[in-house]
Amino acid sequence: MRSRRRARLISTPVQSAEVLEARTLLSATVLSAQQASVVSKLSATPNLTASTVPANGDQNPYGVAFVPADIVPGGKLHAGSILVSNFNDATTATGGNLQGTGTTIVEIAPNGQQTLFFQGKNLGLTTALGVLKDGFVLVGNVPTTDGTFSTIKQGSLLVLNKNGKEVANLTNSAKLDGPWDLTVVDEGSLAFVFVSNVLNGTVTRLDLAVTPSSVKVLTSTTIASGFLHRSDPNALVVGPTGLAFNLLSDTLFVASTGDNAIYSIPDALFRLTSAGKGHLVFSDPAVLRGPLGLVELPNGNLIAANGDAVNADPAHPSELVEFTPTGKFVGQTSIDSTEGGAFGIAAEIQGDDLIFAAVNDVTNSLEVWDIEL
Repeated sequence: MRSRRRARLISTPVQSAEVLEARTLLSATVLSAQQASVVSKLSATPNLTASTVPANGDQNPYGVAFVPADIVPGGKLHAGSILVSNFNDATTATGGNLQGTGTTIVEIAPNGQQTLFFQGKNLGLTTALGVLKDGFVLVGNVPTTDGTFSTIKQGSLLVLNKNGKEVANLTNSAKLDGPWDLTVVDEGSLAFVFVSNVLNGTVTRLDLAVTPSSVKVLTSTTIASGFLHRSDPNALVVGPTGLAFNLLSDTLFVASTGDNAIYSIPDALFRLTSAGKGHLVFSDPAVLRGPLGLVELPNGNLIAANGDAVNADPAHPSELVEFTPTGKFVGQTSIDSTEGGAFGIAAEIQGDDLIFAAVNDVTNSLEVWDIEL
C-alpha cells in the first residue's frame, strides 16, 4: 500500500451561491462517472494482506477505519494506518471464539505491520469504528457473556484518546442501543456521528463538541427508525448496520441487514425527527445478501459487504456489491470462497489513488487494494 498524502472530502455545509454552483458541477461529474466500476478492479490478490489477530488471540474482525492524514501528532496513531476492531475472543482448548467477547483494536501500518492500539474488558467491539483528527477513536461495543443472544447487552460507544486510553463511555438506552456501525463528519471542534443501533432498529445522530482533551455530547437525535432487527442463530443479531454519508446532498445511506436493502435518509445533518426508513435505494435479491458494511466511493457509487446471514447463496459467498445511488447494479466480487467473510469496509483517496480496505472474517485478516483513479 503506497503512502501518499490523503485528501479529506469534508467541509462545513454552507449554502452560499458559490457552494451550490460547485455542488451542481461536482454532481454532474459524479453522475457521469458512476458506471466506472471499482469492484471490478479488486483483484484476487490484494496489494496488502495483514493479520488482525493480536497477541491475546481475538478474532472475527468487524470495524475498519482509516487514521486521518491530518491526525494530531503524538500518541499511538499514525497517519496512513488502518484500525480494525475485533468482535470475538480467542479459540481455546475448551471453546472460545465467542461472539460479543472481543476486546481489542489493532493498528495496521502501510507495510502490514500490526500493533495493539487498545485492549479493554467485557466488550465485543463492533463495526462502529471511527477516528477524529483530534486523535480520538470512537468504537461501539455489544457484549455477551457466552456468545449467545440470550446474554446480549445494550453496549455503549467508547471514546479513546490517541494513546488508546478510554476517556469516555457514552451510554443511552434509546439512542445507543447496540451501537453496530457508525460514520463521522469531522469539522474539528464539532463532529457529527451517525450510529446504527442493532438492538432497536434505529439510527442516531450525535452532535459532539471536541476539544484537544475531551469529547462531549451536545445533542442526540433519532433520525431513522423501523429497520428490521432480530436475533440470528449464526450472526448473533441482525439489524441496521453500514452507514455512508454524502455531504453534497446531506444524505445518509443505511444498509439494513434484516430488510436486505439499502435506504437513504434525507437532511441527515439537520433533521430533528425520524424519517422512518427513509427512501428505498437498492433491494435486488439477486445480488444483495444481508448487507453489512457500506461505503461511498468518489464517483458516488456505493459498495455493500454481503454478510450472508440473509438470502445466502453458497455460489456467491462473501461478496462486495457495487451500485449507484439511484439503485442501479454495477458489479460484484467475492473476497472469500466461503460465506460470512465480508463485514467492515472503508475507502479513502490517497493522492491519485483510491485505497479500499476490507476485513475477511474467514481468514481474520485485513485486505487492502490500491486502485488508480
